[in-house]
Amino acid sequence: MDSVKLKISIVDWLYIILIGACFGFLISLFLYFMNEDLQNISTIFFSILSAVSISFFAFILITISNDYILPRVNEKFWYLISFIFSFFSGFLGFSFSYYIFSLSEYNIINFIKPFWFYISITIGFLTFLVGMILHQFISMKYRNESITSEVLETKIKALEGELNPHFLFNALNSLSELIYIDQKKAEKAALDISTFLRNAITKDSLISLETEIKMVETYLDIENIRFDNNIKMTSSFDEDTGYIHVPKFSIQLLVENAIKHGYKSEALNIDIKADSNSIVVTNDGVLPEEVKFGTGLSNLQKRLHLLNIGKLEYKIENEKMSFIIKIKR
Repeated sequence: MDSVKLKISIVDWLYIILIGACFGFLISLFLYFMNEDLQNISTIFFSILSAVSISFFAFILITISNDYILPRVNEKFWYLISFIFSFFSGFLGFSFSYYIFSLSEYNIINFIKPFWFYISITIGFLTFLVGMILHQFISMKYRNESITSEVLETKIKALEGELNPHFLFNALNSLSELIYIDQKKAEKAALDISTFLRNAITKDSLISLETEIKMVETYLDIENIRFDNNIKMTSSFDEDTGYIHVPKFSIQLLVENAIKHGYKSEALNIDIKADSNSIVVTNDGVLPEEVKFGTGLSNLQKRLHLLNIGKLEYKIENEKMSFIIKIKR
């Protein structure tokens, strides 16, 4: 049904009504200078009202067609019904404005009274043609938006594809050793890996902060097989902040980066704090001499930009390294 359905936004309708009013004003100027009897403000008002009325009827009829009629009829009749409704938008819109003005004795009404019906039919055919043009324009607009969205999604998926967790190989190696040492821990580790992979293969590029934190907790359970539970993490955010959407693997990547560059053969503490403005991931591990955005951090920066979420920053303060995701409002 998308091939025929006119998906016109409220902003599009405002533009259509505004253009219609301008077109009506131009017609009124033509009538104004064509006949001395029509040189009064009522001519201009009637023309503008007619154009706005036609736009309003188009809004009503297209909405009814899209929501209640097209879904219930055979696909081969969709174009016919849509263009019939376009015709009636012009016919009924002009007829309505004529009826309203006919209740008073304006010169413009006396001028068109003998052939108002034929004018209504003519305008109906004009709106039929406009409907065809509008359909092509709106279809092209949304087709382009769809292509742009698909290209963007492809870029994001390609970036996500770079994040296949290399830690998994280490985790599996640790798991194989753990099987001979502690079978219960090995069983739990296997379930943790399964849970993480199940979350990792979801199609959603954006997930809630709360879901991302749970993934990070699962990730740390896996990593702590190798690090003897020396990686400690705390997180704090309120209920509303938990619903903020972030790129999948964003916090996990920052935590992984903290472990990779900050772990120093003893306990590593990672603290995650979030509010509506930012998400801060801080660790008390080894401080870098120079902060470089390698593959992982550059990947995250690109995804934040493509998804229009915000940007990635960092700071070193009180002997602690922090990465900050600034949330775009």
